[in-house]
Amino acid sequence: MTSKTKVFRARRIVTMNPSQPFAEFVAVRDGRILAVGGAREMEGLAQAEVDERFADAVLLPGFVEGHCHLFEGTVWRHPYVGYFDRRAPDGQLVTGLRSIAAVVQRLQQAAGGEQQAGQPLPAWGFDPIYMEGRRMTVQDLDAVSTRRPVVITHASGHIMNVNSLALRLAGIDRDTDIDGLVRDATGEPTGELLGFQLMERIRYKVLHEQGGRMVDLDSMQRFALQARRVGVTTATDLVSDASDATVEVYERATSAEDYPLRVVPAMAVRFFGLDDGARRLQWLRGRSTDTLHYGLVKLHVDGSIQGFTARLRWPGYHNGAPNGLWYTAPAELEGIIGTYHRAGAVVHMHTNGDEATEAAVAALERVLTAHPRPDHRHTLQHCQMPDQALFRRIRALGLCCNLFANHIYYWGDAHYAQTMGPSRAQRMDACGTALRMGIPFSIHSDAPITPLDPLFTAWCAVMRQTASGRILGEDERIPVAAALQAITLGAAHTLKLDHLVGSIEVGKFADFAVLASDPLEGDPAALKDVKVLATVRSGNVHAN
Repeated sequence: MTSKTKVFRARRIVTMNPSQPFAEFVAVRDGRILAVGGAREMEGLAQAEVDERFADAVLLPGFVEGHCHLFEGTVWRHPYVGYFDRRAPDGQLVTGLRSIAAVVQRLQQAAGGEQQAGQPLPAWGFDPIYMEGRRMTVQDLDAVSTRRPVVITHASGHIMNVNSLALRLAGIDRDTDIDGLVRDATGEPTGELLGFQLMERIRYKVLHEQGGRMVDLDSMQRFALQARRVGVTTATDLVSDASDATVEVYERATSAEDYPLRVVPAMAVRFFGLDDGARRLQWLRGRSTDTLHYGLVKLHVDGSIQGFTARLRWPGYHNGAPNGLWYTAPAELEGIIGTYHRAGAVVHMHTNGDEATEAAVAALERVLTAHPRPDHRHTLQHCQMPDQALFRRIRALGLCCNLFANHIYYWGDAHYAQTMGPSRAQRMDACGTALRMGIPFSIHSDAPITPLDPLFTAWCAVMRQTASGRILGEDERIPVAAALQAITLGAAHTLKLDHLVGSIEVGKFADFAVLASDPLEGDPAALKDVKVLATVRSGNVHAN
């Protein structure tokens, strides 16, 4: 029995396939693309059902978010205390906060009465680089509550602030000898904790995984709602603990016919020993489906630039702050990367600072010389600061880059004035260089670090405009077409899924983003304002 064929007609279909860049019709059967083109290519499909609901709209491939985290769906259970306004998955606009006092006030309102005593109060999104010239302290959060442990995760995802009760519960005091513990002039902890080692102690001993990076079915659904609103049909979970419980959640969510997303988890190597991790990866790959794809691993080399935990080459931080943290020591990189490279993984390496990127590239040079592997697609995530010479080494190794274009808007002014200074800030997130050099690249949101919205991310790469309106690195701007490539086929390439998603071609999954207008025809400055009407996954429409 032949499966039913559906034909979608649109005002214009932008395929991202250079051999057939535009079309009017796309035919779908069994969740895959059967034919693309005009009336001639649809000949022989007379019995097909023609869907006219997008006749006045524009179809693009479903957007591929190559660096985000599904706990975007988890954090919205808790108070948002960031500087910028954010839109929740249900569409509600949550106003940003401009001072530490305003953060304390919002948390006091959330703290509740005595019946909540002892229950953790997590919050997220705090960004001290924009605050009034001082850092948050344990005294600030003790003003919220001394009966509930209060835990704020910064916008960077690499720093926490906690109150005195949380410090006591985690066993952190002046005698704790862990890198990243910030102290006052007397040697007492200020409540600011830098890096994963201290943060995970809080997560395990205080939050008991509440507000951590765990996902459940509710957070998967909440994330899917957010993704559908902005046209995403394939999304990564780029730090996954890959536990049995997490894998079960992935499988239950993505196996539902009406779930609008394909999910691509990256197993975080820090949760496993090398041998156990390699075995776990092989087991995971055997559980891949059409909607759940394994094969990535995630390695953190350093921290965040705006949090002053990234590792920078000379001359270091523009404001004289000390260099950041090594999350993975340079001496360990070759062994870790080599193990997973030989196991066939696609290794995605978080490197924000150029010293961290250089250390990762040097390790990759040794691994790839000893163990060549064609088309490995190892990817430098964020990769915000390479100069021309380092980009040439990246190209020579066949690496991909997933550049954090959103940083230009959200932290560009701070990078200009505080972290990088005027000269180096011009070349941050250098999409123009990657394009000119022919380096495969994509761009991303790192949600929930910045909002999940690929068209906004594309706008950032095209305009390079900061929140204050400054143009930061005009020569690193890229055309709209290149930016659209970066959020579709470019991202799919870094995930080694470009044979399945990222363009509208025969044989690929029928995944589309439905837009109200054509981003190639409008003013580039209006790219972020193009309205997403719906997504289509496997031919099934999910309207906004």
